[in-house]
Amino acid sequence: MHLKYSSSPKALLVLQDGKVFEGKASGKIGTTTGEICFNTGMTGYQEIFTDPSYFGQIVVMAATHIGNYGVEENEVESDGIKIAGMVCKKFNSGFSRPRAQKSLQQYFEESNIVSICEVDTRAIVKYVRENGAMNCIISSEILDVDVLKKQLAKVPNMEGLELASKVSTKQTYFFGNETAKYKVAVMDYGVKKNILRSLTERDCYLKVFPFNASAAEVLAFNPSGIMLSNGPGDPSAMPKESAVVKELVDSNIPVFGICLGHQLLAQSQGISTYKMHAGHRGINSPVKNLISGKSEITSQNHGFSVSPEDIAKNSNIEITHVNLNDQTIEGIRVINKNAFSVQHHPEACPGPLDSKYLFDEFVTMIERVKSLKKATA
Repeated sequence: MHLKYSSSPKALLVLQDGKVFEGKASGKIGTTTGEICFNTGMTGYQEIFTDPSYFGQIVVMAATHIGNYGVEENEVESDGIKIAGMVCKKFNSGFSRPRAQKSLQQYFEESNIVSICEVDTRAIVKYVRENGAMNCIISSEILDVDVLKKQLAKVPNMEGLELASKVSTKQTYFFGNETAKYKVAVMDYGVKKNILRSLTERDCYLKVFPFNASAAEVLAFNPSGIMLSNGPGDPSAMPKESAVVKELVDSNIPVFGICLGHQLLAQSQGISTYKMHAGHRGINSPVKNLISGKSEITSQNHGFSVSPEDIAKNSNIEITHVNLNDQTIEGIRVINKNAFSVQHHPEACPGPLDSKYLFDEFVTMIERVKSLKKATA
């Protein structure tokens, strides 16, 4: 069953530069604001909507049909929906999958998510690609464009915005089997559940720390390794967190960073970050591993990247991965420390598993460091 669009309320999408798209309401009737971005993945909408890295963003879904397989309670990457809103072509109010518990319409209504459908998403994606990421507003209750523009003018830009504090755990917690072989501290900047699962599958017992935990707190856990998670917002707005990462790296305990964690690792080593024109969000981005020479199809979700110019000036940083679409930096290694990171998502969810070996490399590094300590003890 589909929504009867003819009887659905009208809705508007207004971009920061004044561009207006007219469509129909889906999800909760209301108004929402955020930075517009687009995801080119053809599946995995539930994992996308619950990914904390999307906090503060309105996501345009390039796939034509959204909601067609409903919502399954085990296919979430956090404790709930994190997007600020959604834009799509066809919105299904029903679903065809027997194991789904509810429709996306129910899910959005319960989570107060405002969305718009029956718009030309190809035109919107093309517009954002050409004009860059910007703030936007969706409304199905206010149809006066001038009023919406005034509301939108009050929304802060993503550049310079710290958002990890909005999605990070407030208290430490444990995840996995406490008798596991390795203890890993996880810095939660907006961690996806599949990062935690990927580590526990490799015999790791995790202690998850809030985004602003001190290095002393983390090191008191006596971890075998440290994971720097993904998360939302501008990494340059997190100087205190970058300083903590530097302390953790200097401890020589193995460190593995993903997405925002990758950017914070770079910043901790004097590498700056910058806002991308439109960012990378999808599940089919080609990345080359410069160490192995192999190419990987990767899952991506980021609007910031690390500076190649700064890396070129830093003899302690080795580039390990590059994006084959635009040559942006996708992975680095700190040469004189036990630390590495990638911009893409090896845990995927949704997406391909080509890069999942990176979790194995992290555990191998942990094991190597443990062996060296035993040998020198």
